[in-house]
Amino acid sequence: MLLADGHDETLAARGGIRQRTRLTRRQDLRVGTQAMEAARTDSAPSSSPGAGAAAAPRICMPTWRAFARMPFQCYRYEAQDVLCQVDEIDMIPLQPDGGFRLREKLQRRLLWRDYSRRLAYLNPGLRPVTLQQDYDAFFAVCENWWDLLYVNAIKGWEDRCRTSVLWLDELFVQMIPRYRHWLPSLRRFDHLVVGHASSAKALGEWLERPCHYVSPGADVLRFHGHTRPADRPIDVISVGRRFEGIHRKLLDRADSERLFYVHDTLVGLSLEVADVKQHRNMLANMLKRSKFFVVGPGMMGADEACGEHVVGARFYEGTAAGAILVGQAPRCPGFDEGFDWPDAVIELQVDGSDAIEKLRALLEDPDRMAAISRRNAAQAAMRHDWLYRWQEIYAIAGLPETGRMKDRQETLARLAAGVS
Repeated sequence: MLLADGHDETLAARGGIRQRTRLTRRQDLRVGTQAMEAARTDSAPSSSPGAGAAAAPRICMPTWRAFARMPFQCYRYEAQDVLCQVDEIDMIPLQPDGGFRLREKLQRRLLWRDYSRRLAYLNPGLRPVTLQQDYDAFFAVCENWWDLLYVNAIKGWEDRCRTSVLWLDELFVQMIPRYRHWLPSLRRFDHLVVGHASSAKALGEWLERPCHYVSPGADVLRFHGHTRPADRPIDVISVGRRFEGIHRKLLDRADSERLFYVHDTLVGLSLEVADVKQHRNMLANMLKRSKFFVVGPGMMGADEACGEHVVGARFYEGTAAGAILVGQAPRCPGFDEGFDWPDAVIELQVDGSDAIEKLRALLEDPDRMAAISRRNAAQAAMRHDWLYRWQEIYAIAGLPETGRMKDRQETLARLAAGVS
């Protein structure tokens, strides 16, 4: 079996699969109010009356930031932290047990050929957690398909939680047929939410049930920039996947002119951040001090994307920071509907042939740069904070909003009014 003896004595969610375990008291890692408060960011203090009073958490939400800390995963943890600021959340930090990495690797490999369709219900080697109270809802926030395996470490969530929501960000239409061995496990959840508009329709048809689209976002209060573009010391910043033609042109200009170009030099999926909050703060601080942010369709060039255009996180983060987005906009409804204001992206040829010319023209027009920066920041505050995504999910799940949600929305409205 994938799991060593001494792990998990649980009936795998309607699958009838029993896994043996000894659940020690130390392994029962329930997290209360103190852990929830420690997980919150300090970007938006609550102004709700009685916010300091202890209240029973009404949402159960596991997080895997203790062992899954690749840079691209951190923005989903930021979404969790924003929710912790505006509601009473039992955020449960799952922990790996001995041999977790090997068992997870094997389980993920076998899932592609699992004709029994049972492996998707097995705990990949995390310390099991037994819920000890009832909740209004269970939220599983997943960046990609293998995150779903981590949910199996939570024992009794289907019985303890009145409703459940899976928010799965990365799911491409062309990959859905290949995921057929584990997709049935999604039926455990009462509500399905995905981060790609095209995938919501395709997944709903495959599962023969409703599937909702909720776009990514950003912690606008963290990323909001206060400086004019002319006063930002970083000229151009590029993060993650990039167009090599544009990159090469910027590199050449950085050598021959006084162009401060910040870009990634490390590659690979094995990189991990030391601290999620510090990483997000560092990214926000760099973007707030950058004139231009190079963007392109999310997962551009990745095999699993199969040419499908989606709106990546950098669009939300860059606009929140008031940076001017340059590069290529994704050709998809998510971008057309979410970024429908003038100059949301200054288009550049992917070979970089017009990059320097267009950047120079903008630098020679500081009034236009300031207008683009203010408009981006205002639109992000009005439309792209994580709060708005959680409000959509609460509406889908039939959950009432909290007073702290209204407080944050008022703060964002004041922020938008102050820069527009």
